[in-house]
Amino acid sequence: MLRVLLLGVLAWVLGSCAPTGGGGTVSWNRDEWGHRPGPKGFTTVILDAGHGGKDSGAVSRHTGAREKDLALDTVRRVKAKLDGQVKVVLMRSDDTFVDLDERVRRASQRDGAILVSVHYNSGASAMRGPELYWWRVDSWGLATRLQRNLERVVPGESGNRGQVRRRLRLTRNPEVPCVLVECGYLSHPGEARLCQDATYRDRLAAAIASAILDQQRAGDPAGSLPRPITAPPSRPTDPPGS
Repeated sequence: MLRVLLLGVLAWVLGSCAPTGGGGTVSWNRDEWGHRPGPKGFTTVILDAGHGGKDSGAVSRHTGAREKDLALDTVRRVKAKLDGQVKVVLMRSDDTFVDLDERVRRASQRDGAILVSVHYNSGASAMRGPELYWWRVDSWGLATRLQRNLERVVPGESGNRGQVRRRLRLTRNPEVPCVLVECGYLSHPGEARLCQDATYRDRLAAAIASAILDQQRAGDPAGSLPRPITAPPSRPTDPPGS
């Protein structure tokens, strides 16, 4: 317990001295805590299509579309827009199930990488729009860029939570900068139909790819970095939303 408290104090001190956004290249070495500015000049983008195989994710009652299919299609589109500019690794390239902890393990094997996990949301019927989940300090800048870009594509939003600091296995546990993107709500009738449209998904993919390349080129956007939080890895037994 004392060790955790000391680590927390040290992380806060280091974070308070950290430069604001737009700083120089950060070490490409993997890091357990991520209490540092976000990277620029990274060499690898790991694209993770959420769910897959036996896990369909959300299923729209309006269109019948399955989250796992939309996520994979979107990831493939993002890859096509990034190819030739950065190395792209797909967590899954077809309809297969990959356990969350296995996704973490694969991401954490790589230096000079970031992880972007792509999903589609579900909730109350009035909720719509993109949401970005992040936890590590070195993931804040990428999450900010992604949220801004996606909000320019989505024609309207109501009830979503925007950019959320949330400790999940794919935002806390990887040892590289990592974010989880919710592209839109399949539970909203209008947005579900939009997400069903391939042209619209291509616009979403373009927004995601552009944000990734902006982060690679310039690092974090301007603004003070968030306070470091020293917390244990996320576990399957944690309460929902923790």
